[in-house]
Amino acid sequence: MPYPRIVPHQDGAGIIEAVGDRVRRSRVGERVWLYESQWQRPFGSCAEYIALPADRAVPLPDRTSFVEGACLGIPAMTAHRCVFADGPVSGHTILITGGAGVVGYYAIQLARWGEATVIATVSSDEKAARARQAGAHHVINYRTDDVSKAVRELTSGAGVHRVVDVALGVNLPTSVEVLRPNCAIAAYASDEQPEPVLPFRPMLAKDLMLRMVLVYVMPPSAKQAAIADITNLLERGVFRHQIAATLPLEDVVAGHELVETGRRIGAVVITM
Repeated sequence: MPYPRIVPHQDGAGIIEAVGDRVRRSRVGERVWLYESQWQRPFGSCAEYIALPADRAVPLPDRTSFVEGACLGIPAMTAHRCVFADGPVSGHTILITGGAGVVGYYAIQLARWGEATVIATVSSDEKAARARQAGAHHVINYRTDDVSKAVRELTSGAGVHRVVDVALGVNLPTSVEVLRPNCAIAAYASDEQPEPVLPFRPMLAKDLMLRMVLVYVMPPSAKQAAIADITNLLERGVFRHQIAATLPLEDVVAGHELVETGRRIGAVVITM
């Protein structure tokens, strides 16, 4: 481990109890959501108290609960970067793989808010219902349907402008096939194939961009843009959240084990 002792977890939500000398005192008592709590630091948000740089504690609208606020951080900010990193999406068609996942679910909502047409892929009927709940216009079950064929039919052969991808290595051939020229893939994971084979010539032929997204090292301007848009949606009360379970602090091990199974749909939240 990078430190002798670690308190885990990056995201969270709560109330500011105290501030440092260079932070305005009026922030005491403010409801906030947190991000990057344990990034390059030993003590994260799985605790009753945490000391953080002020910019990592973002005002949380009154209409959003702490449980919902604790879901935002990494998933919502990653989703925002994937959808908007290459410019506005109004009038575009976006393919979001893993549309029922914690990032994909937010990405669908953000793309819809950005006035894009959204196609989502899922692996089950239950997940298809979740993706539609998030606002996907079209949902494809990649286990039973030919994704390339379905996308071509849905776009009248034109293809999509962006791909937001949770499994880059597995999906890369399909993504390259369904993308229009001069468009982009934004990938935030590739667990099954951590060292993907790059189909250079097909990508070259379409002048495609492959963007890797890691929320921790996003430019500060990208983080601020994500925070501004997330806050907008929270204040309007239109941002949906997926919560698989809420567990008390003493059951944190069970929470980690639930995440490790890969079978839960939504975030696992530890409550105090």
